[in-house]
Order: sequence, then C-alpha cells, then structure tokens
Amino acid sequence: MAGPYTTEASVGRMMRKVLAWFVAVPVILVAVVALFALTFDWNRARPYVNDKVSEAIGRPFAIQGDLKVAWRQPADETGWRSWLPWPHFSALHVIIGNPEWSKQKRFATLDEIDFQVKVLPLLTRDIVIPTINLVNPSVDLERLADGRNNWTFKLRSSARPSEWKLDLRDVQFNKGTIALSDQRYGIEMQAIVDTLGQPIAIGHAYREGAGTSTADVTSANTREKQPASATRTTDFAQHGNVPQYDLGWTATGTYNHSPFSGSGKVGGMLALQRTSRPVPVQADVTAGDLHIMLVGTVTDPAHLAAVDLQLTLQGTSLDHLYPLTGIALPRTPPYTTNGHLIGNFKQGAGVFRYENFAGRVGGSDLNGTLVYTQRATRPLLEGTLVSNLLQFKDLALLIGAGNEGDVSVRRSADTTLSTREFRTDRWKSVDADVKFSAYRIIKDPALPITGLYTHVVMINGVLSLEPLTFDVAGGSLASAIHLDGRTTPLKGRLSTRARHLRLKQLLPAVKRQQAAPGEINGDVVLSATGKSPAALAHSANGDVKLLITDGTLSRQLVKATGPRAATVLYKRLFGDREVHLKCAAANFTVKDGVLDSHVFALDSQDAVINAGGKINMKNETIDLRVQYAMHWSVFSLRSPLYVTGSLRDPHVGLDASELVLRGGAMVVLGLINPFAALVPLIEPSNNKLLSCHQLMTTMNEDHRMTALAGKPRKTRKLASPPRVAGVLAVEPSAPAASVVKPSASSKKPADAAGRAHAADYRGS
Repeated sequence: MAGPYTTEASVGRMMRKVLAWFVAVPVILVAVVALFALTFDWNRARPYVNDKVSEAIGRPFAIQGDLKVAWRQPADETGWRSWLPWPHFSALHVIIGNPEWSKQKRFATLDEIDFQVKVLPLLTRDIVIPTINLVNPSVDLERLADGRNNWTFKLRSSARPSEWKLDLRDVQFNKGTIALSDQRYGIEMQAIVDTLGQPIAIGHAYREGAGTSTADVTSANTREKQPASATRTTDFAQHGNVPQYDLGWTATGTYNHSPFSGSGKVGGMLALQRTSRPVPVQADVTAGDLHIMLVGTVTDPAHLAAVDLQLTLQGTSLDHLYPLTGIALPRTPPYTTNGHLIGNFKQGAGVFRYENFAGRVGGSDLNGTLVYTQRATRPLLEGTLVSNLLQFKDLALLIGAGNEGDVSVRRSADTTLSTREFRTDRWKSVDADVKFSAYRIIKDPALPITGLYTHVVMINGVLSLEPLTFDVAGGSLASAIHLDGRTTPLKGRLSTRARHLRLKQLLPAVKRQQAAPGEINGDVVLSATGKSPAALAHSANGDVKLLITDGTLSRQLVKATGPRAATVLYKRLFGDREVHLKCAAANFTVKDGVLDSHVFALDSQDAVINAGGKINMKNETIDLRVQYAMHWSVFSLRSPLYVTGSLRDPHVGLDASELVLRGGAMVVLGLINPFAALVPLIEPSNNKLLSCHQLMTTMNEDHRMTALAGKPRKTRKLASPPRVAGVLAVEPSAPAASVVKPSASSKKPADAAGRAHAADYRGS
C-alpha cells in the first residue's frame, strides 16, 4: 500500500513533465520554424506569390529570379528589441505586366527588391516596412488618345476592409529609368531619375496626407475651389520656404515630333496621397533652338491638373514654337521672354495665362500678358503687348516677314520682294485677338516714328490688322490689312492713308525745310491674290496717290527713302544739290501688278517735270518717259529722259530725236484733268499749302489763254542741244502718250503746229 509521500512524489514528477512539455513545445516549434525558414526553398512559393499579387493588382506579376527570406538583427533598434531578428525578404527580376491594349508588355521591371518587416507590430496586424530598396527600376508609362493609361490600377475590391495595415516608410534607389508614350499630348520620352542621394520619404507623405484628408473633405464643402492662380510660385520667396525636391531627372525625346532634351528636379511626394497639393518642379529643357527654363509647382502631376510656373523662353524665331504649342506665330528675330505662367489642363477647356512677361525680340523690348484658351472649335489667343523701343526691322513680329539676316531665304535672285509663302495652313490652328502698341520706333535716327498701334485679329484662317497705325512726323500713317487664308491662293486687301506728314520733321537736318509748312499726303487702295508678298504684288489691282508740298529734296534723302530708280533719276536731273520742291504729285492705277501713271509730276525751283509710263511688279521692271521744262518756260523743254530696266538696276537714257520745243505746253496741259483726282489730298490740310493749288491754277490759266489765242503763245526760240532733231507731236486721235516721230517731209516750225489740248493728252 503506497504512502502519502509516494503520491506526492508522483504528482511532482507529473508536473515537471507537463512544464517541460509546455516549454519544449514552443521551443521546438520555434526551432522547427527557424529551421524551416532557414532551410526552406522559398522559390517553391513563387507561383503562389505571383498568383496572389496578380489577383490583387489586376495585372500580370512575376518573380523570375530567386525569392529569399533571411533573418537579420535590426540596425535601428535598441535594448532587448535589438536581439529580436526581423525577416528580410528579397526577390530578383520582378516584372509587372501591362493591360492588353498597351504596346509594351511590361509596365515595370526590377533587377531586385528587398525589404525588412518589423516582427512585433505583426502581433497587432501592422505590416511595418522601414525601407524598400529598389535596384535598377524601370517603368514604361503609356497613355492613349482616348485617355486610357497604364499607371491606373484596378485593384481588387473587398467586401470588408482588411484588418491588416501597411506602413511603408522610405523608398530608396540609386537610379531608375522611365519611358513615356503619351498620345494625348504627343510626347515620346526616355528619362533617368535618381533620388538625389536621399531616400524618398513616401511613408511620411502618406501619413501626412491621411491626417489632413478629413479636414480637406470637411472644408471642401464650405469654400470654393481655388483657381490655378491661387497657388503662386512666389509663395516660396514670400514665406522663406525652399522647395524640397525628391527626384532629379534627365530626359530626351520628342514633343509633337520635335526633339527635346533636358534636366530638372521634382518633389512633393505628398501629392501621391493628396492630388490637390502642388508639387515643386524645376526644369531646364532644350527643344531644337528653343530653350525653356521653369521653376514652380504642378498640381496632380499624373494628370497635369494645373501649373504655376515662372517661365523663361529663348529661341531664334517665334514661329518655331508651332510644333510645340500648335499656335501659329510670326517669323521673328531671336527672342527671350520671362513671365508667370498659370493655368489648368482641363480636357478641351484648359486656360493658360502668361502674365506680366518681359522680353526682347531682336533689338526690341516686348512686354504684356497673353491668355490661351482651349475651345471645341479652335483655341483662342488673346492679349495685350507693349514695346517701349521697337526696332523697325523687328516688325516681323506683326507681319511675319522674317529678319534681315534671312534675305537669301525670303527673296529669290530676281526679286526685291519676299517670296516666302504665307503659312495659311497654320492660320486655322488658332484664333487670335491681340492688341499691340509701340511708343518709339527706330528705323533711322533721323526718321521720327513716335508710335505704333495695331489690333491683330485672326478668325478661322482670316487675318486682319485693323488698324495698323504709325505716328510719323507729326502726322499719321493708318492702314487696314485683310488677308483671307481660307482660299488658295490667299486673298488680300490693303488700304493706307498718309496724312500731314511734316517734312520739317522728316528732314530735321535740312535748315531750309524748318521754316516751310511742307507735308506729305497719300492714299493707297489695293487688292490682290497670292501665296507670298511678291505674288500679291504681282496680281495687285487698285490705286496709288501721293502729294508732296513745299519741301526740300536731296540725293541722300531720295536714296534713303525711295527706290533706286528715283535715286538715279534725281542725280541725272539735279546732280548732288538740294532742290526746293514746290509740289510733287503722283497717281497710279494698278492692274494685275502693273502701275500705270495717271499723274506723275514735280514742280521745283528749277523745273517742272512730267513723267509717264509703267512700273511692272511682276518682273520688277520700269519703263518711264520723263519730260521736263526749266522754270515753266515751254521753250526751255529738254530732251526727254527714259528710265528703263529693272528696279534694282535701272538705266536712265536720253533720246535726242524726241526734242520738240512746243512739247513744253504738253507738260503743263497734260496734267490739268488728271490732277483733279488728287484734290482730296490737299483739302484735309490745315496748313496753307498753296503750292499745288497754284500749280493747278497756273496750268488752267495757261490752258485758257492758249485756247483763247487760238495758237500757242509767242515764245523765243531756244537752240537745240547738239545732235538733236525732230519734234514730238501728239495727235488728237492717238492713244494716250502716243509718240509720232516726224519724217523728213513733215518737219515744220514749232509755231506752225496745231493747238494741243489737255483732253488730247493723258500721262500714261
């Protein structure tokens, strides 16, 4: 029979065995797990991992290399926690696939990914990953024209939220590559990115975004949505905040088929959680001859919701911006601008404002604000531009004639006019409504152009500059230009009015002119069709009128302001001396590019001159016959001059067989009726411009006295120059400016000729 002591000993042994098993089992389990973890080939788990991840992200996912799990002591823990090892996961050659519609098979590839997981937070179902290390990450981004993109994942939805929470702290990599194919914006790009030597604090961004999201939702119901301009680039300077950049990048590619390259920085990883938060950006990009520098913010970079940038542009010509912007701009000299660009990329209704910019185009300054608005039909470019000092050669900004250094391109060898064709195909790409003012214009230091104003409007391929006004020499030069690019060839209309251009301001260096009230007045009305300025001139139809009163001419002035033919003729008539001009009048009818003189006369202190003929703009030739009589004496008529040849290299010659003494009356009488067309150019003047009135009065008086006498007035005989023979006779029935050369049997004294009347002669 067992005693009590025996029973107590049995119970003690049993308790020790139970306790031993309670200790041994967990130790064995831990040992088994540790042994399993250390010896298990985790590559056997790859199919399971691949399937679960693919199912979760809705894309093909594959680990093609080794999958490993190792246990390591944490480097940033202290105390007893530092003795607790963390599992360290690594996977080689990871691939994430693309949707079926994508051109590329892979969305992202990684040579390796590795990370550690804290052990203790797992007990509360928190997955804490301090750092993810990526080796050679590569991402291919793609967006179709219909808006579909491969960076938006369709994650599997769950009936109830997961009890597990992910806490990702930092992402670290040295360099990665990004390829972008964006059909919506016409971008093909390859970029290399790096983390600027610091890990990306993506976890901090998510935590801050989650902490403020509730406040954002609440306040969104009580305040209006802020426009793109609400967040200003200058806030950095105002608040003393230096933007935190997370990534640096360099890129090459094409935008609308135009190559570009550049580098820059981008920050604001908080935007991954809160798309309404602006992301700081900085960039320096070169596209062809265009140089772009910008600094500021972009809202929702994945969708380019809005921009707020300080933008600097530099290039050789504004028209080179067309492939990048789709905006038809004129050809200009080299330019640079700096201003504030704000706007949004709302599909089909984006608005961009380049405000308070300052820059230069050639030698001219340019300032103002431009607004670009996307519309369903055509985008609209609006704005106001101002130049305080405008070089005349830079007016290509308005008329697109190119710069002076491009003459070889703009002109052919046999023309003085631009043969560069208008790019009317671009005119329908944008509508425009731009006002431009210039307060001082420099062509020549002595040319007093004090101002310019024009209103440029382009609607559906129809371009108009109305008005195009110059303030010149105390008067005005006002034009209206209308070019219809909807037809081929282009149709153009031009009307110009020159009023009260004061000669004393045009000729400040001529002392004789300062006391004279001389003026220039004129009208030009033309219509034409053509693909270039030269073609328009070749087909022009219309009327040209010019009247100059009480001025002083010099060869230098004619050379500076007139065509070469005028310079050659002036030298032949007056040499190098200055000539006091009482009145000069011209009236040309224009048909199919040929200017036919209706009136072309000049009354100076030395002579009265009448010219007739044609100026052909098609082949740029001139054929003028110039008669001149000295001091209004019909007996001092000189042998006619002929101006022929090209406008570039005219020839002035003398035809001795055309001398006729009584032809001097024709110089005067031939101007009477045609001169009446120029009366409107005299009437508007507020000055006492009597010279041209006196010219007309004198001509009418001579005509009346000759008609009453029934014969030419008696005059003294003037000896003919050497080798001069023959007379000039205009038959009443002959065509205008017809010339009949006398035969030997028809020679008669000058005073025996029949009377000539103004109606019998019209300057050709």
